[in-house]
Amino acid sequence: MIRNRDATDLDACAAVLAEVHRHSGYPHHWPADPVDWLTPDGLTAAWVAEESGVIVGHAALRGPEISRLYVHPAARGHGIGGLLLRTAHTAALAHGSPPVLEVKSTNLEAVALYERHGWTRTATEEQEWLPGERVVIHRYTAGRPG
Repeated sequence: MIRNRDATDLDACAAVLAEVHRHSGYPHHWPADPVDWLTPDGLTAAWVAEESGVIVGHAALRGPEISRLYVHPAARGHGIGGLLLRTAHTAALAHGSPPVLEVKSTNLEAVALYERHGWTRTATEEQEWLPGERVVIHRYTAGRPG
């Protein structure tokens, strides 16, 4: 089940994020305050995915940008990432903007998810995330939810 995230979900979302980070290294830099990281400036909306009442995934929207999208490693392969992606995609369109997202090129599971759901890679570039640390990212856009 996908539902709007509320403030009482943040600790559970941070715990799932920690499992994702241990499993796949997302986010690239572990935040000093994971709860704060989950609520960035400009947040439009956020959702959680639940299985049997337990939070197993998260997605956020900042304007047209889909971000903070992740699923607990043990819950992958059940379509949860796609449901979260579609939910955020629909919300971005409802706000009048075609959705966009960025992903680290080495995050192959996320790249596969986006491409499987019909997202189009529009750019690949190198960004400097910290002084001396260059990371290759892909930018994606999508039209209608699917």
